[in-house]
Amino acid sequence: MRRSLLVACIATLVSLSAHAEITLCRGHTEASHGTGDPVEQRRVIEGEIENFQRLSEEVLSLRAQAIRTYLELRERLDNGGHLTGADLHTLNAGAVKLLAQSEALMQAAEAHECWAEPDREYPAIESGRRAGVTISLAAALLLYDNYLMAVAPFRNDHVMRQHFNRKDRGFELHAGTLNRMAANFVSPSHRQRVRHAIQWYEQHRGEPVSFEGEPYLRRLIEQSPSLAMIGKVAPLRDFANRLDFLSAFGVDALFSLKSEGTHLSSLLFGNAVGLVETRRGKLDQRPEISERVGARLRAGDILLEKTPFRLTDTFIPGHWGHAAVWVGNEKELRELGIWSHPVVRPYQASIQTGRGVVEALRSGVEMNNLAHFLNIDDLGVLRDEQMSDAARASVILEALRQVGKPYDFNFDTQTTHRVFCSKLVYLAYGDMQWPTSKMMGRITVSPDNIAARALGDGPLSVVLLYHDGTEIGARRKEVMETLMKAPAQARS
Repeated sequence: MRRSLLVACIATLVSLSAHAEITLCRGHTEASHGTGDPVEQRRVIEGEIENFQRLSEEVLSLRAQAIRTYLELRERLDNGGHLTGADLHTLNAGAVKLLAQSEALMQAAEAHECWAEPDREYPAIESGRRAGVTISLAAALLLYDNYLMAVAPFRNDHVMRQHFNRKDRGFELHAGTLNRMAANFVSPSHRQRVRHAIQWYEQHRGEPVSFEGEPYLRRLIEQSPSLAMIGKVAPLRDFANRLDFLSAFGVDALFSLKSEGTHLSSLLFGNAVGLVETRRGKLDQRPEISERVGARLRAGDILLEKTPFRLTDTFIPGHWGHAAVWVGNEKELRELGIWSHPVVRPYQASIQTGRGVVEALRSGVEMNNLAHFLNIDDLGVLRDEQMSDAARASVILEALRQVGKPYDFNFDTQTTHRVFCSKLVYLAYGDMQWPTSKMMGRITVSPDNIAARALGDGPLSVVLLYHDGTEIGARRKEVMETLMKAPAQARS
């Protein structure tokens, strides 16, 4: 009898919660999609996809920072250290950002949730219905993944859990913040609603895409480690255990969890460097490739990469998905006369350990070694053979000036306080005239725009080219041009 009453209570709570969110969804549909004009509807949905892409990139960036912060702080505590005032400020400021992002994700999830109702028709949005449901599902899974990868480690840590569950009026953080996040994670009503969206998505995923941003949304969903978990965990058990749900998952177990062949530790590694990936690149862990590429590089070279297994590659238009600058080694910088330059001096130790790749990742502009960078399928190395030593030195100094800057999610070439990958090259090569494109409604420069200066009579030469893990030894410019034409032809 008591069990039947509990089930009835749960069913009532689920029904009330679902009704409230459906009402919100219908209000959004009427306010934003009420017109029957198909052209206007397409414009609205395209705008919603674009806004959600920006939000999701910011979410993934903060997640990467949270994972990195946790690992750094835990290592210090394990070695007998303690949390400093600066650490506590970083944790609280991060919590405020995470809560704001969670609210934005919840709104995105709820705005289109009712579009997956099988017994209702929405004539005004029928052409974009799949895109709307996909946004809703992607937003919900991002919330689950955030808890799993960026929040649960803190909550499972006694010291950090105590800190986050205390009230802090200075940051407007209420008591029990982590506990409320955990309650949302195990909420049976939330999980039932997401299962419903998953079922609708599975039924319609085979349909051809109608909007340019849909492949990004699909990749975001399919790379989610929470996707399989949500369908497997019984809601009644979640309700019964509630805040003790994750007690079975220690931090070590969390960081090695496997779900239907998806290695969570791989996803965590990817997020820790600002990426999301489902496999390793075809040039990864191949010492002979790393040695050959390293021997051919010259300080100031531009590096291009293609990683079809990463979410970022779906997000960036064109063939090339990322660009970076190789700043060289100590010997080269001494020969250029800038080894003791004030801009170089703070990075001498990094350069001496081989971290000569300057790149803008979601977690910000940082320096990495070549082996780290070569976790890719395609590589292009571009060089201005006519560049003087003075100009080359200027490129290196300007690239190093960007290290430590946050990622630019507005993709705006006209600012310098934030940097995205190809903008790093744009700023370093200040005198180069680059072609531009439009992204997120702004004039920007893409990795393909950078590569375009190596085609035809452009000033850059293609020093090295690898495609699908294999080196292209001849006609590199022609092959690069063919590769870059393929995405445009696929869209036309």
